[in-house]
Amino acid sequence: MELRRKNVIVTGAASGLGKELTKQLLDKGCRVAAVDISADNLIKLKEEINSSRLKTYVVDMSNQESIKNFRSDYIKDYSDVDIIINNAGIIQPFVKVADLDDNTINRVMNVNFFGPLNLIRYFMEDLTKDKFEQYVVNVSSMGGFFPFPGQTIYGASKAALKIFSEGLYAELANTNVHVMVVFPGAINTNIMTNSGLTVDKNSSSSNYKMLEPGKAASEIIKGMEKNKFKLFLGSDSKFLRLLYRINSKWAIGFINKKMKQEGRN
Repeated sequence: MELRRKNVIVTGAASGLGKELTKQLLDKGCRVAAVDISADNLIKLKEEINSSRLKTYVVDMSNQESIKNFRSDYIKDYSDVDIIINNAGIIQPFVKVADLDDNTINRVMNVNFFGPLNLIRYFMEDLTKDKFEQYVVNVSSMGGFFPFPGQTIYGASKAALKIFSEGLYAELANTNVHVMVVFPGAINTNIMTNSGLTVDKNSSSSNYKMLEPGKAASEIIKGMEKNKFKLFLGSDSKFLRLLYRINSKWAIGFINKKMKQEGRN
């Protein structure tokens, strides 16, 4: 897919992976609609990236009405949409399902699954009316195919996004719209802070080599250019995919033990 001059919507665009996607897509000659819940971070993004091809929108991806209002605002600014990248996501507290409250469960599911679902639904007519190539990119997680203790609802939301993406690919197989689902491993972003969780700076998990957001964004963009369907990012995501396929029961026990050593289980 040729990206130059494409109109792109990026959710969670004001920080981390979304910010890097925004910057690199602008470098590719795209026009980017940067969507984020944080007005302050969007202002900082605009200050950092001084480009007439960047527009920002404050949108709560957990709120259906907010997404509907965004579509109305977007259509006023752009004639069409070529690419939607559903990057926004949050994790849950590292606790078991029985210890999660209703609000936390609903928020995780709304941001990670229903938000992308609704955004695509509301723009589907705009995506499919054009004869040229369009793209939907949904950022799932290695937690979407591998169960992590203490992140069961997060994993369920990302697994739902995985199956939704695969079903969408099947439904749009004979159209102009490509679909890609991305399974990142650990990326060096502020997802814990953005999820409203306390960051333990002394945690041993900080010793793991995480994928840098710029590298992850570059790989996603390359995947779009090559019209990929599935993309596994990071050595941890690729390793766990293989391990789970070989022996899922043993793999779960392996991760349980690993996370217990880190105090996450």
